[in-house]
Amino acid sequence: MYMSVKTTVSVQDIEEAFLRLKDIVKETPLQKDHYLSQKYNCNVYLKREDLQWVRSFKLRGAYNAIDVLSDQDKRKGVTCASAGNHAQGVAFTAKRLDLKAVIFMPITTPLQKINQVKFFGDTNVEVILTGDTFDDCLKEALAYTAQHDMNFIDPFNNVYTIAGQGTIAKEILAQAEENQVEFDYLFSAIGGGGLISGIGTYFDAYAPQTNIIGVEPAGASSMYQSVVVNQKIVTLPEIDKFVDGASVARVGELTFDIAKRVVSDCVQVDEGAVCSTILDMYTKQAIVAEPAGALSVAALEQYKNQIRGKNVVCVISGGNNDINRMKEIEERSLLYEEMKHYFILNFPQRPGALREFVNDVLGPNDDITKFEYLKKSSQNTGTVIIGIHC
Repeated sequence: MYMSVKTTVSVQDIEEAFLRLKDIVKETPLQKDHYLSQKYNCNVYLKREDLQWVRSFKLRGAYNAIDVLSDQDKRKGVTCASAGNHAQGVAFTAKRLDLKAVIFMPITTPLQKINQVKFFGDTNVEVILTGDTFDDCLKEALAYTAQHDMNFIDPFNNVYTIAGQGTIAKEILAQAEENQVEFDYLFSAIGGGGLISGIGTYFDAYAPQTNIIGVEPAGASSMYQSVVVNQKIVTLPEIDKFVDGASVARVGELTFDIAKRVVSDCVQVDEGAVCSTILDMYTKQAIVAEPAGALSVAALEQYKNQIRGKNVVCVISGGNNDINRMKEIEERSLLYEEMKHYFILNFPQRPGALREFVNDVLGPNDDITKFEYLKKSSQNTGTVIIGIHC
């Protein structure tokens, strides 16, 4: 059974979700960040969903969408397709409510996220790795769901999932009131659009003065392409899968309709800039953000003139970063910052050629990070790939 009963999300849905979740999820902190506030000359607060029980906001939507099922449907079990964080939320819920969950994840999912799903779900969960992207994985999951008469828990295109994510907004506004602050801007990642749809719906009702800024990776800007460029839902022919938590080729019908109404602007951030932000957050703020979790902070650079002197909140949507990816993250960051370059050269095949290159071509602070012969072009020269860190 593909679960989608209602066709829009109301503030009442979010209020009901909040009551359902209040003893299940952690109320995550809203923290003023002094480093970012100083850097951008404004007041930046971080909503720390990376500190949620499953280290991302996805627990909220997953638990809410499963908990509203009838007892009969719960006995049939649930399925989902996820690049990692929604899967952890479903696994946590399956264990908590003692029901069966079959979870489909792309083959490219970081091992850390797969292991966490198995940890949270324990014996209640079966993990099936299939397809290279979320969208490939989704097709398999829907076919399996129909074949086995189970309940598909959509990661974003489901009223109850969106309402669950919207409880973040209720927390933010209550915490903002305690801090006596009103926000001019809210920055949040967009993958399929569930998070920003839930948050945007609640803010639209209770804090309409706040500009809701959606942030997508440049290599997977499906909401921007749908809402702004084409004014209809489009499927991206290719996506960059690096920001795995927000790399979705096609947004949902529900989230598209809501985003059109409640999102003020859609920003695209280069994957290299995301990597620089991850490293910056780790070294300056001791925050471990996954690529999708760093999107909101990475977007501040594009908005630095508009946010000067303003009150800003960034949703740190998740912290499920695989430590094994740090080398790739550093590499992408260096290339983006133009501190690392690769060259393909025809190199002379004679003694002393490398010494001449080092002495005559490299600067005093340049390092060779890679030197590899690709092929010998002739007796006198060979093609070499050289990596230089400036």
